[in-house]
Order: sequence, then C-alpha cells, then structure tokens
Amino acid sequence: MNNESTGAEPSGIDELCRQAANLIEAAQGPLKSVRVQAGDLLVQVEWPEPGPAPNVQAAPNVQAVPNGQAVARGRPEAAAPAGPEAGPGEDDGPFVVHAPLVGTFYHAPSPGAPPFAAVGDEMVAGQQVAIVEAMKLMNAVEVDRPGRVVEVLVPDGSPVEYGEALFVLAPV
Repeated sequence: MNNESTGAEPSGIDELCRQAANLIEAAQGPLKSVRVQAGDLLVQVEWPEPGPAPNVQAAPNVQAVPNGQAVARGRPEAAAPAGPEAGPGEDDGPFVVHAPLVGTFYHAPSPGAPPFAAVGDEMVAGQQVAIVEAMKLMNAVEVDRPGRVVEVLVPDGSPVEYGEALFVLAPV
C-alpha cells in the first residue's frame, strides 16, 4: 500500500530516498558509494579519493579499427587522445562515440524495435545512436558530428563503463 492511496504523509524513507536521488543527480563525477538508512534517517555519499598521479602510465587495451587507427577501451583516461583533440571536421579518419556514463547499453528504444543506428547508417550531429540506462533512467547517446556507422562495438544489453567505446564512425 502506498502513501498516495491512504492519503497519509510521505514516510521518512520516501523523503530520504527522494533526497538521496536528488543528491546523486547533482553529484559531480562518479560516486564511490551511497548509503540510505531509514532508522534515524541517514544519507551517506562517498566520492572516490583522488590518487597520486602515477609516474608511469599503463598501456591501454587497444582495439584496431579501419585505416590502421586504434580505439582505446577500458579506463576513461586511456580513451583520451595523447595530443590535442580533433574537433569536428579536423580529422579525416574514423572517430569513436563513447559511453557518457556507467550503465546498460541498448541499441533500440525498446525490445524488438529497430536500432537507432546500424552499420552503414549515416548520422547527423546530435542524432541519437543508443541508450545507456543508469538507475532506471534512460540516457540518450548522441553523435557530436556527422558520420557513417562503421562498427558497433558493444552488444545490446551489455554493461558499459564511462568513456567506453560504443561505435566507430567514419566522417561523411
């Protein structure tokens, strides 16, 4: 039975969950842990502590793509290019669409529906190519510049990490 059907005031746990959801939504960066407790009302949020800068960078897990270029997979910092980042139209080679957050990757808006993007499809800047579900919220994944889908790197329904490569596109 919920509070709306009884006309009762929201319980402490309902308000606590709402406040925790607002806090998580407003959080800057990834969270290490979130704890919600009903007895004596407690909300605890913990962010990861920044570690010391390593002297040696580990080699990223790299996957080859067309034209002999490579796509870094794994940690977000490994996915960043070593030099200055090419903006739209500055690079003639393939580019990658990365996961904007941690969650579950979906190719289509619903089971059985056609995918947002398939190999060979031409995409325009701002067009949705997928969904990443996080905490029951559906987050659109969009391309930042026009391109043709060359490869879909992640199977439908797979968990993805922040910064993980999802699609390879060739400029059009």
